[in-house]
Amino acid sequence: MNKALRHALPLALLFASTGLAQAQQCGGDLATFLEGVQAEAMAAGTPPELAGRALAGAAIDQKVLSRDRSQGVFRQTFLEFSGRTVSQGRLDIGRQKIKEYAEVFARAEQEYGVPAGVITAFWAMETDFGAVQGDFNTRNALVTLAHDCRRPELFRPQLLSLIKMVEHGDLDPATNTGAWAGEIGQVQMLPKDIIEFGIDGDGDGHVNVKQSSPDAILTAAKFIQHLGFKRGEPWIQEVTIPESLPFEKSGLGGTMTAGEWFALGVQPRDGDTGFSALPASLVLPQGRKGPAFITYPNFNIYLEWNQSFIYTTSAAYFATRFGGAPVYQKGNPEPGLDVDQMSALQTKLQSLGHDVGKIDGILGAGTRVAVQKEQQRVGLPADGWPTPALLNAL
Repeated sequence: MNKALRHALPLALLFASTGLAQAQQCGGDLATFLEGVQAEAMAAGTPPELAGRALAGAAIDQKVLSRDRSQGVFRQTFLEFSGRTVSQGRLDIGRQKIKEYAEVFARAEQEYGVPAGVITAFWAMETDFGAVQGDFNTRNALVTLAHDCRRPELFRPQLLSLIKMVEHGDLDPATNTGAWAGEIGQVQMLPKDIIEFGIDGDGDGHVNVKQSSPDAILTAAKFIQHLGFKRGEPWIQEVTIPESLPFEKSGLGGTMTAGEWFALGVQPRDGDTGFSALPASLVLPQGRKGPAFITYPNFNIYLEWNQSFIYTTSAAYFATRFGGAPVYQKGNPEPGLDVDQMSALQTKLQSLGHDVGKIDGILGAGTRVAVQKEQQRVGLPADGWPTPALLNAL
């Protein structure tokens, strides 16, 4: 490791190194890159010895780069993914956790307006209640991703925030482990968010989201509030639907209210129509013959947490189960497309002028929108679920 990382940078070099940090945002010699990061941390007020200690011994982790280049995507359907993740075992453990930390959850709802079920569902899905938090050295993961020139604008600030965590005594850079992309703790949050929203829930003077469940619960609650969660409002509600609806109006980002959907025959399974005035979208993860949900503005926090529609819908449904909602009705969805068929459909949609992104055989947001438009054009129910019938029609 370069000597400047083991000892304070000479003051005369500070401005030069800060300039270097601006010039070398990524790539190049690792020691020089780290000198720039250290200088930037020092310029932000971190004592030189702490900035140096945070980066001492830092190395590129090739496994992180490999994972970043081959990120998995959700090829499973909603029924497959939610059936696996929203298990009875997780529900049982989650209910036990809600009882065990009743006072902490009460504080989370009182101070931040976030119900226990919302936090607990994330807690379960992210780490199985802290059991599986990842075994990548967090400092090295963030150094690797910040040095790599794929997304330095995202990961360099996270690396600087990790140095702040070291400064606060909340993290040991040599031993702390987490997910490959730098997420830490029982609900898997990035250092910048931990710095900004971290809460010392157990009163020990530190924010330890890895080992302290009260810290993790309250930090998650404050972060979720920041994402826009509105106290006392629902996020998702299972519904039954009639066979005839303006399905072209379904999907996220709709312009109707819940009451307007109810007037068309959409019925909440729990019978609660008390939020009729709220904006609402009818979402059909596997088309009109599968499970159906109304989503409310609070659902947007799930999309901020994770951009996968399958993950977010599953997590939101999971949270309602802790509030007493029943198991969803599976229905009888029409058969979907395999990967090759989906790729063929995307190719056709692209040739018709739709932006479906990468031809990858994955039913992403762009493909869903394009499917819905083409279903309407060819006279099929425009529920956004691609079927062999649509592929044949095109």
